[in-house]
Amino acid sequence: MGYISIQINKAKGSADTGASDHIERKTTPKNADPSRTHLNRELVQFPDGVADRTEAISHRIRTAGIRRKITPDQVRAIRIVLSGTHEDMVRVQDEGRLDEWCDDNLQWLHRTFGRENTVSAVLHMDEHTPHIHATVVPIVTGERRKASKKQAEGKRTYRKKANTVRLCADDLMSRERLVAYHDSYAAAMAKYGLQRGVRGSEARHTTTAQYYRDLKRQTGELEANVRQLQTERQQAKQELDEVRKEIRSEKLESAKTEAKAALVAKVGSLLGSGKLKELEADNRTLQDEVAARDESIELLQQQMERQQEEYQRQLMELQAKHRREMSDKEAEHQKEVSFLKSIIRKAKKWFPLFQELVYMEKFCLKVGFNERQTATLISGKPLFYEGELYSEEHRRKFTTERAGFQVVKDPKDKSKLVLAINGQVIGKWFKEQFDRLFSSIRKNVMSPRSRKRLRQ
Repeated sequence: MGYISIQINKAKGSADTGASDHIERKTTPKNADPSRTHLNRELVQFPDGVADRTEAISHRIRTAGIRRKITPDQVRAIRIVLSGTHEDMVRVQDEGRLDEWCDDNLQWLHRTFGRENTVSAVLHMDEHTPHIHATVVPIVTGERRKASKKQAEGKRTYRKKANTVRLCADDLMSRERLVAYHDSYAAAMAKYGLQRGVRGSEARHTTTAQYYRDLKRQTGELEANVRQLQTERQQAKQELDEVRKEIRSEKLESAKTEAKAALVAKVGSLLGSGKLKELEADNRTLQDEVAARDESIELLQQQMERQQEEYQRQLMELQAKHRREMSDKEAEHQKEVSFLKSIIRKAKKWFPLFQELVYMEKFCLKVGFNERQTATLISGKPLFYEGELYSEEHRRKFTTERAGFQVVKDPKDKSKLVLAINGQVIGKWFKEQFDRLFSSIRKNVMSPRSRKRLRQ
């Protein structure tokens, strides 16, 4: 049994454009995969004339019938993030129930905050865990909670109308209501094996920023350990080289001493010197010291070799751990890629025009329509547009007055799709506009007045 994840917070300021840029991917965050951003989708259809989340917030406030002046510091929107644990969301997705999960989340938002107040809900599929960013405008009716409390305490003699429309986030963000939201959301998500966290638990949700800070810290520690091991290995190598130099030096001195002793012994035997025995005793003492030093150096060399082997083993373990982690991430990525490929194959099989719709989406964006207008055209709905349209064939833009556009089947090949303007294939319309422009230019060049100017 997994756990639900629900975060509710107020959006300060008049526009909340920063959150809109993030939610609508006008800016790409570091933890998002740009190759999966096209899988994100808006679950709430905006009213006519509304293009994005920021406009949707303003439109709801403007049309709600609020009579009281709204101050600049009032909360105009509440941001809600809905999800579950990563493992549970992957399971829901693998079971093919993600669309059903999105519908149930949208129904819960409508029941809890009102359909008109739920102005935006965006499913994000390009981050680690699928989740929904919902936006609620806190439009309420009736008396304020503080006013009701004063009335109950007998401190108020004037009562406002019970059906007064107000913008008030505090009424929706009371402690009792926040607890109720968690309870009702857990009940709605129980069918997916998700449950509410333990009441009063000291466990806290790990934010995305905190997750990446922890990951970066762990990576930094791993890199520091590797650098430390490399430094110690270099130091051990230098010490070993110094010991080897000392060994060679000691052996050389020992050979010199033996040669001197032999020479003294030979001279002593010839001269019958009484100091020969003293020299022999000193020679034996020196040789014993050299032997002890050689033994000490050998032990030190063995110790250095064992330490080097231990450092090498630790370094190999750290590298192996890093390779395993990278392999696990790569396997997870390949699993997601394989799943997406299977979805694409099924989509092509079940929807013969799927590939054509993909091509048509790119064409509409290249012509000059924005993403919202392109989505309307791809859905088969008509779109009225006025402005400039780009022709890649003629490498220029043509201006059109308000005209109707729609994606339809190619009259010549029903297995293909074309973009039509006022019922005419847009390629033919582009050609007509270009011919008209060329004819106009040619006419101006060849006019008598133009020829006269040329002669002058």
